[in-house]
Amino acid sequence: MRTKVLFVALAFASACFAKDIKTVVLTTNPQMHCNNCEKKIKENIRFEKGVKSIKTDLDTKTVTIEYDADKTTVADIIKGFEKIKYEAKEVKENPKKVDATTSATKVSK
Repeated sequence: MRTKVLFVALAFASACFAKDIKTVVLTTNPQMHCNNCEKKIKENIRFEKGVKSIKTDLDTKTVTIEYDADKTTVADIIKGFEKIKYEAKEVKENPKKVDATTSATKVSK
């Protein structure tokens, strides 16, 4: 009987403390076009509060971030990109591959 009560209590406690994990897909300006861009984004954005995982895709030029919505928002994550001199925008649709012939955007200092 004690083990049943303990099990029910643990199930209830885990339901109460469940995290609200969400995913957002972002594009950046300047566009992420090489391994150094990927590295810079991953090494800096991972320290933003609430970020759980970061996946980058050079083909679609997107960054997919899983985050704890109880600790941060998409707006806060975008502010994190501003710290490393990137402008990030949320992708509302499925990203399409970017043509390799398009020119890269230059950053002015």
